[in-house]
Amino acid sequence: MRLPSAILPIAAVFVAGLPLVVRGAEPVSSRSADSRSIASATLTEIQWRQLDNSVDQALAYLITQQNRDGSFQTIETGQPGITSLCVLAFLSRGNVPGEGPYGDALNRAIDFVLNQQRNDGLLFGMPVGGWSHSNPAHTGIYNHAIAGLMLAEVYGMADPEREERIRIAVEQAVQFTLKHQSRFNRNAVEQGGWRYLKLADQRSDADLSITSWQLLFLRSARNAEFEVPERAIAEALSYVERCFDPRRGTFVYCIVSGRQVTPAMAGAGIVSLSMGGRHDSPPALRAAQWMEQLPFRSYGRVERYHYSAYYCSQAAFQLGGEHWARFYPPLMEALIQNQNRDGSWQREAQESQYGATYSTSLAVLALTPPYQILPIYQR
Repeated sequence: MRLPSAILPIAAVFVAGLPLVVRGAEPVSSRSADSRSIASATLTEIQWRQLDNSVDQALAYLITQQNRDGSFQTIETGQPGITSLCVLAFLSRGNVPGEGPYGDALNRAIDFVLNQQRNDGLLFGMPVGGWSHSNPAHTGIYNHAIAGLMLAEVYGMADPEREERIRIAVEQAVQFTLKHQSRFNRNAVEQGGWRYLKLADQRSDADLSITSWQLLFLRSARNAEFEVPERAIAEALSYVERCFDPRRGTFVYCIVSGRQVTPAMAGAGIVSLSMGGRHDSPPALRAAQWMEQLPFRSYGRVERYHYSAYYCSQAAFQLGGEHWARFYPPLMEALIQNQNRDGSWQREAQESQYGATYSTSLAVLALTPPYQILPIYQR
C-alpha cells in the first residue's frame, strides 16, 4: 500500500519537496518537522498558539455536527461536498482516518462520500433535473469535484478494504470529470473549462469557479498517482489564463457572460495557475495586488467571506513572501476574533442554506496553510 499522501514529498512543480510528518494519534503541531516554512515564519509564538487553539476549537465543533450516517450537517444539495470539506479540515490539522480521536469519525465520513457515487462516476447522490441555483444540476458538479479532491487526498491513509474502494471511486470520478471538460463546445474561448451538469439557457460553456475545483481534484489525483492526461490540465490552465482581465487586473467568473469579478475568483485564478507552477506569472501577480486591496481584516465585509478567505489564503501562500506576510496575519486575526464560542463561524451570508459546517470548514482551511500538511495546498 502507498504511504499516506500527507507524508509523501510530492514531486510536482508547486511543492517544495520537504517531507512532512503526520502523527495520527494527535494533531500535528504547527511547529513540527519542516512544516514551518519561510512563509509561515511570519507568525509569532503567540500567533501560533492562537492559531492552534482556534483550529482545534473549530474541529471540536465540527465533530458535534456529524450525523449517524457519517455526513456532516447541511442541506441535501450540499452533499457530499460539504462533508468532504469537513474531512479536509480535519486532515489539514494532521488527523487521519482510523487513528486518534477523530479516526472513526473520518472513516464514517469517507464511507458516506463513497456511498454517494453513481454508476457513471459522479460523486453526487441526487437526481439531476432542471436547472436553477438551488437545483442539483447546479450543485452536483461542485459536490463531485470537492468530494473527488478529498478522496484523492486521503488515498493511502485508509485500511486495505476502504483503500480499494477509494481507488475505484477516484478512478471513476476522474473519468467523469474528463468526460465533462469542454462538454458543451459552443464557445471556443471557453474550451478547457467546466460548467454545470445542465445549462438551460446559460450562455457560458465554462466558469472559473467550477473549473478551479476540477483542477484541484485532477491535480490531487495525479499527485496520488492516478492517471490524468497532461493535456486535460494544460487545456484547463489555458482557459484559466483567458479568464484574466488585464483591464481590471484580476480574473473573471465567466468569459462570455457577465465577466463578473469577485474576491473568490481572484484567489481561484491564482491557485489554479499554481497547479501548473505559474504562481509567479504576471496574471497571478496582478490578481494578487487586486486581492490584497480587499478588506479581509474587517470580518464579513468581503463578498462570500469564508469562501473568499479560503481561496485567497491558499493563493497568498502559493505566492509566498511579502504577499503572504501582508495578507495572512490580518485575515487570521479577523477570523479568530470573530469565531463563535462553540468554535464555529457564522453562516455564509450569501449561502446560509448550507449551514455553519460550510463556513466553519472553509474558515479552517483558510487558517491552516501554515501547517503545510495537505499535499494539494503545498507550495
